[in-house]
Amino acid sequence: MKTITLYTKPDCHLCHEAEHVLRALQQELLFELVLTDITQDPELFERYHYDIPVVALDGVELCRHRVDVDEVRRALTT
Repeated sequence: MKTITLYTKPDCHLCHEAEHVLRALQQELLFELVLTDITQDPELFERYHYDIPVVALDGVELCRHRVDVDEVRRALTT
């Protein structure tokens, strides 16, 4: 099963929107969704501090700031 990681942080409205979009996409496509709080990891915080939410599929970044549903769908189905 493929894994989507959503890099997020508390009180981030774009992150909440991204999670909502990805959970809706789970109704259509099979994947595991992992939420990762960047404030819990100094390296991730440094990397993504100004760019969350970030969506990655099996470790490969797909999009930042907003979920590109078409890109995520394409990546999950290829």
